[in-house]
Amino acid sequence: HVLKCCQKVLAWVPVVFIALVGFYFLSFSAIFTELFFVYFIAVVYLVVFHLSFVMFIWSYWKTIFTSPASPSNEFCLSKADKEQYEKEERPETQQEILRRAAKDLPIYTTTASKAIRYCDRCQLIKPDRCHHCSACDICVLKMDHHCPWVNNCVGFSNYKFFLLFLMYSLLYCLFVAATVLQYFIQFWTKDTHAKFHVLFLFFVAAMFFISILSLFSYHCWLVGKNRSTIETFRAPTFRNGPDKNGFSLGYSKNLREVFGDEKKYWLLPIFTSLGDGCNFPTRLVIMDPEQLTVSSQNEPAKSSGANQSFPPRPLSESQNRLLASDSQWVEGGPEEENVKSGSLHHNASDDS
Repeated sequence: HVLKCCQKVLAWVPVVFIALVGFYFLSFSAIFTELFFVYFIAVVYLVVFHLSFVMFIWSYWKTIFTSPASPSNEFCLSKADKEQYEKEERPETQQEILRRAAKDLPIYTTTASKAIRYCDRCQLIKPDRCHHCSACDICVLKMDHHCPWVNNCVGFSNYKFFLLFLMYSLLYCLFVAATVLQYFIQFWTKDTHAKFHVLFLFFVAAMFFISILSLFSYHCWLVGKNRSTIETFRAPTFRNGPDKNGFSLGYSKNLREVFGDEKKYWLLPIFTSLGDGCNFPTRLVIMDPEQLTVSSQNEPAKSSGANQSFPPRPLSESQNRLLASDSQWVEGGPEEENVKSGSLHHNASDDS
């Protein structure tokens, strides 16, 4: 009887051994799984960190080293006009020379006194939204501002790069602050030996995140309104006076004007902005060319300021692409309605 009991007990030894081996492997499986997730998260952190860093450096590099776009030669006065302009002392005669030189140029805005915008430093007629930068000493197309942080003007040629630089630097600072946050909390709640550079890193990342967030939000608002920083403080002047929404075509088209038609390139620091920077679509001046001809024949030439008339200007291909696709885009908001109503008012009287 004792022998049989021993045999029954010993019969369970292989079963217990297999069970112990199974639990042994299971414990290592749990540890391996934990280590796997630790390394997996580390790999994900590294990928996100370096990806945001590369995009940040790429967009920052493009913003710095992209030359500001300047007006083309067609906006420069001819040698004869330039000599005549410099010899004249009367502003009225000088404006007559400028009006004659600008009659075939796509110019729709004027100075506050309804005069042709002319740069004496560069000796050229300023295209719409073009301004002279005193730091760079050149006229910059669609100038937004001169940024000391990039040592360059932000304008038509690199405005998209500047926006991406703000966005990727914002994500970069957010990622750094989020990954260091737990160590920052441990320093104040537990008796740990957190290093000073970790705390300094968190403060720097959080500080830059807050400052960049306000700047990025402001420029996102500018893109939606299709304005530059300069135009926010001084509205462009059209035939019927200043209009801060003169270049706004609705949020969708305003976004396309900066980032282009193909969305797959929007997040890459590659130039995809529409147009040439010298002329911009605006509902305040869109009009059928034949209607312009008829109206100019039936009505006397209107003038403003010192009897200055502004002849019609041709719409560029980029203008037609944005203005002729109303049915493909859903425009909304009170601003768009105001722009459309303003279009009807200006079309009835504006021949520039």
